Amino acid sequence: MPTWGEQLKELRALKEDAVANPPPPGAPSPNDILRRRYLKKLHEHTGRAVIFYGTCWLENKPGLGGDPLSVTLGDKQGFMEAVSNISERQLDLILTSPGGSPEAAESIMNYLRSRFDHIRAVVPVAAMSAATMMALACDEILMGTHSQLGPIDPQLTVLTPEGPRSSPGQAILDQFEMAKNECQDPRNIGAWLPLLRSLLPGLIAQCIHSRQQAERFVEEQLASHMLSDDTEKAAAVAAWFADFTRFKSHSRPVTIDDVVDQGLAVARLEDDQELQDLVLSVHHAVRHTFNDTGTTKLIENHHGRAYLEMQGQVIVGQGPAQLGQPGPTDQPKLNRQQRRQAQRKGKQ
Repeated sequence: MPTWGEQLKELRALKEDAVANPPPPGAPSPNDILRRRYLKKLHEHTGRAVIFYGTCWLENKPGLGGDPLSVTLGDKQGFMEAVSNISERQLDLILTSPGGSPEAAESIMNYLRSRFDHIRAVVPVAAMSAATMMALACDEILMGTHSQLGPIDPQLTVLTPEGPRSSPGQAILDQFEMAKNECQDPRNIGAWLPLLRSLLPGLIAQCIHSRQQAERFVEEQLASHMLSDDTEKAAAVAAWFADFTRFKSHSRPVTIDDVVDQGLAVARLEDDQELQDLVLSVHHAVRHTFNDTGTTKLIENHHGRAYLEMQGQVIVGQGPAQLGQPGPTDQPKLNRQQRRQAQRKGKQ
């Protein structure tokens, strides 16, 4: 399989061919053809359905953050699109995400569980936070020595006079305990007051409940799938992943050796060189799409059924029936506001 650089040459050849032989309107772009070529090859190798889910967070595009890069409930619509023309009951779910909403991760995985009998999480590089929760909700995890998961302790955003600030829930609780101890000396109250004003009503309870919620979901999923023969182990592993005191940082990498030490069902990409090459080829092809285009989020299956977000736009497309050959692509779906604007323009 080609390296990242070799695949870039492949993409350039596709672009040159598109210039020399212009495709019909609505045909897949060279980036589409490249991604779908390797998604198809991965499916042919494993015989399993393949869905890629990821965002451009590794590209560090300026001005992007928050929902465009995060796991959100809106992503469920993208998964519904990707699942709609899949008949297989076994799924390889490729994850590349910094995380996001734990509630959204739970909702998405519950939906996928209703459609597939066996789900394997595939982590080419990193699936963090809520994406780690998605991986732990699978039957098996496929990682390389270069891959990483992350802690699942909740992150909360607090509005302060200086603007929104994000912090681990446990760090907020720890700081509150520090304030209580130090404010027993009245001389320290003045120094703590600006920070204490940021502790909005219900924030302390929310910190506690958010961790309990994330830990509960992971425990239930582990007890139902990867650790179905050991419910006590499932609870211990969920608590380990949620322990901010252990990790000290929400971005701390959890390696494949860490996952093995926790007794989870994990396989090494290096044990199957062809499979590793195919997974990394899909990863590289997606990275080329993120670098070349305004795409910020992609959910796509091995049939070429894709849901893309492009800095405020949502595009749903169907890939070609034959690999490398142009085929019809659905027109972008308009939201309600865009439809109204189109209608107003039509009346002018």
